[in-house]
Amino acid sequence: MSYLLHIDATSFDAESISRRVARSFRESWRGEVVHRDLAAAPIPHLTAAGVSARLTDPAQHTPEQVEAAALQTELVDEFLGAGAYLFTVPLYNYGIPSSFKAWMDQMIIFGRTYAMPDGPPPAAGRRALVISSRGGAYGEGAPHHGRDHLVPNVRESMGRELGLELDFITVEFGLAPVVPVLAQFIGHHEASLAEAHARARKLGEAYTLTQPTAA
Repeated sequence: MSYLLHIDATSFDAESISRRVARSFRESWRGEVVHRDLAAAPIPHLTAAGVSARLTDPAQHTPEQVEAAALQTELVDEFLGAGAYLFTVPLYNYGIPSSFKAWMDQMIIFGRTYAMPDGPPPAAGRRALVISSRGGAYGEGAPHHGRDHLVPNVRESMGRELGLELDFITVEFGLAPVVPVLAQFIGHHEASLAEAHARARKLGEAYTLTQPTAA
């Protein structure tokens, strides 16, 4: 069985909402896990050397391009080696955390992970769960509906470009227990969190069952 690649982009500790829900998924996943914690070990943002290294003959690379290309190859190989994915991506200021954007920018490469000249992207059809916590509510009818720019971004970048089969779990009103003005929504938060844990456990089992086994 190939491994689960868990990219963890929350800035908070082990008791953050998204990390706790991710643990429910991983407790149901039966197999190897490769965990990359972007808070503990941030990925550098894409630089001019990183972009130009993709467009230059490796024999002509500068030392900066050699280093940048090595990081990209490491991340691409790690991504393509996985059979399923778990992305812990809380909503920050209506979008994805910059740490997750940095990882995507380094790993999404024309001709290597998407826009292949001879067929679909190499990871096309693999399942990926995106767990996203948020302080308020962004669903249909909520005042912030339409202001969640995380899910659309991930759908475009990871779904349309890379071909991943995406599932989303969103936990709403995460600030209700700590922000007095939102205290009236604690019940909504607790229900959302309980539903998230239950669905994460079910998906952990389902993802495991869809993984190929060694002959």
